[in-house]
Amino acid sequence: MGASGTERIRNVVLVGHGGAGKTSLAEAMLYLSGATKRLGSVDENHSALDYDAEEIKRRFTINLSLAPVMHGDVKVNVIDTPGYADFVGDAIAGMEAAELALFVVDAVSGPQVQTERLWKAAEAMGIARAVFVNRLDKEHADFNSAVSALTSKFGSRIVPIQLPIGAEADFQGIVDVVRMKAYLHDADGERQEDIPSSLLAAAESARELLVDKTAEADDDLMTKYLEGEPLTQDDLERLLKLATAQNLVIPVFAGSATALQGVVSLLDQVITFFPEPMERAPMRTVTGDEVGFSADGDVSVHVFKTMSDPYVGRINCAKVVSGTLTPGSELQNSRTSKKERISHVFKMTGKETENVSAASAGDIAVFTKLGDVLTNDTLSAKGGVEFTPLPLPEPLYPVAIIAKTKADEDKLGSALKNIVDEDASLSLKRDEETRQTILSAMGDTAIDAVLSRLRDRFHVEAETVDLRIPYRETIRKVAQAQGRHKKQTGGSGQFADCWLRLEPNPGGGYEFVDEIVGGRISKPFIVAVDKGIQDTMTQGAIAGYPVQDVRVAVYDGSMHAVDSNEMAFKTAARIGFRAAAEKANPVILEPIATLEIEVPDAYAGAIMGDISSIRGRVLGMDAPSPGFQVIRAQAPYAEVVHYSTHLRALSSGTGTYTFSIDSYEQVPGDIQKKLVETYQKERAEGH
Repeated sequence: MGASGTERIRNVVLVGHGGAGKTSLAEAMLYLSGATKRLGSVDENHSALDYDAEEIKRRFTINLSLAPVMHGDVKVNVIDTPGYADFVGDAIAGMEAAELALFVVDAVSGPQVQTERLWKAAEAMGIARAVFVNRLDKEHADFNSAVSALTSKFGSRIVPIQLPIGAEADFQGIVDVVRMKAYLHDADGERQEDIPSSLLAAAESARELLVDKTAEADDDLMTKYLEGEPLTQDDLERLLKLATAQNLVIPVFAGSATALQGVVSLLDQVITFFPEPMERAPMRTVTGDEVGFSADGDVSVHVFKTMSDPYVGRINCAKVVSGTLTPGSELQNSRTSKKERISHVFKMTGKETENVSAASAGDIAVFTKLGDVLTNDTLSAKGGVEFTPLPLPEPLYPVAIIAKTKADEDKLGSALKNIVDEDASLSLKRDEETRQTILSAMGDTAIDAVLSRLRDRFHVEAETVDLRIPYRETIRKVAQAQGRHKKQTGGSGQFADCWLRLEPNPGGGYEFVDEIVGGRISKPFIVAVDKGIQDTMTQGAIAGYPVQDVRVAVYDGSMHAVDSNEMAFKTAARIGFRAAAEKANPVILEPIATLEIEVPDAYAGAIMGDISSIRGRVLGMDAPSPGFQVIRAQAPYAEVVHYSTHLRALSSGTGTYTFSIDSYEQVPGDIQKKLVETYQKERAEGH
């Protein structure tokens, strides 16, 4: 499969709820086009696309996979994506690389939660949409019910352009209402027949609806239609192609991927009616410029997915935006400003790569063994081009991760970096305050997958531990105490004496005041007192958490001409600060999270009730769109640190939220008591 001109490329991403049959559809396309010799099966563990060890074990898609097929003289880049919420980043990446998102919907269960979430993402990205109603050969499959549910959720643009022939075990094929023909699959392939008389009236009605919905895609043809002049077959096909690209119509197809019914017909429609790369909106750069998909001009590519292979190393999948990419091209990375030489250009089917001579604008190119190229990087011939990054949701499920053994500690950091480089929906940071390595993902299943990759791919055994909440300490009243340090060993000893007064300083942070008069403590030793106090504040007054919002005055003291030094005054300051803090009504503060939670109306009451049960408070509500509520709330961070899985359960997976830590508030007395007791126990155990 060599290079294809931009007009002979179609990029289609398969998206939808987990278990709807996206991978099965891609496998059927590969098999029927001759790209693979046998029909891959997820259930039988011989899928060409779900090849990762974790995917084989779990029997569902975790990673984006490419499945390029030739249909006629058109190259169709099929992109298979995960359907589970924890791996939504790869679905977003796939939509970035495609001109149309084909939503695969189960004919039994209809559109489900992840279908709706990805539909909204596709709308926000401006990508065209279509639907394939799959598994029409299964018990209780109902095409009309699925279409009705789609129309209810997504509006009147939903238009069936295929109808099933038969249902459940009697499903035999499909009726194409555009060409008004029936197509049935058998051992010899797909054969064309006349529409069964029992379906002719339904097909004619569906065709009338299609004409009515597509007419507005072209002003001249709409005028012709409104004036009562019949539209020709060519008119209708042109209208459908325009209406699909403009999102005026969401065409609905029918079939069964595992039974190979309707798949060839679907590919026929893909190359005829699905938008070409140049029909999608131009790519935007971070400076606001636009770059259209054209083979003319300098080469520019956008990396939408990075993978790693134990034998090949790092693999980059990129959409060619402009120019024609050929082996030997030298491109500049906008992020690093470094030149990267593309030694080979590949097409990729599952994990198998094959050299190609070139990749035209609009095509998907794969390259390997580049120095430092990651997801979201832009490579261009002359540099100066940087495309906007993928609109990925923020990973809101953090865990602390540690190596199980000392031997694995040295390998854990680099292994985690490799995994995070591969998956842009993960984030990794070192929290110096809590001294933990924090890995954030979209949910607990994604975390489990990371642990498995660490073990299977990098031979690193790791585990998650409780996340330490970044509590703070402060004081509530004025108190004073003496800090006195005297130590006499042989020779010169150590002596320092200082009196400190602590005052609450709400919102003012730490403030140090020098009230010494008469030179009772010299300036260098006053500086040492300040440093000693700050060192002590990082270790807490009662439970080991950093102290904040305190004004400390040193107002008296004494020193010795020989035995006083900076170290002695630092020690005295620590003693004085702790003594004064104990008398100043010390309290623990907890971080307060501000959440904006968007849920369907039906779940709003349950969400608000739950907020109250976790010591939170509702600040207000808005209705941004019909049927949805946005609830603004605040709650202790400790209660919502893993709110993503909690919200998923409360809202049947329909809720989304944003999150920030904006303030600190005093913890209730019972919680403070437990935190202090835990700290004292750990100190006694030498931790």
